Amino acid sequence: MSAGEKAKAKTEQAKGKAKEAAGSALGNERMAAEGQADKSTGDARQAKEKAKDVFKH
Repeated sequence: MSAGEKAKAKTEQAKGKAKEAAGSALGNERMAAEGQADKSTGDARQAKEKAKDVFKH
């Protein structure tokens, strides 16, 4: 996995997790849902990069 894509995936996951927690704490369902979506985007990016690594070797 390229370092840049790995970092981007981790950043998206962390940002999403924080946004989801903030939304839940504030009772803001929309913010919590957006955070969950951001986290899922990061998860998908990470899975894509791992799959690419598997086929490289």
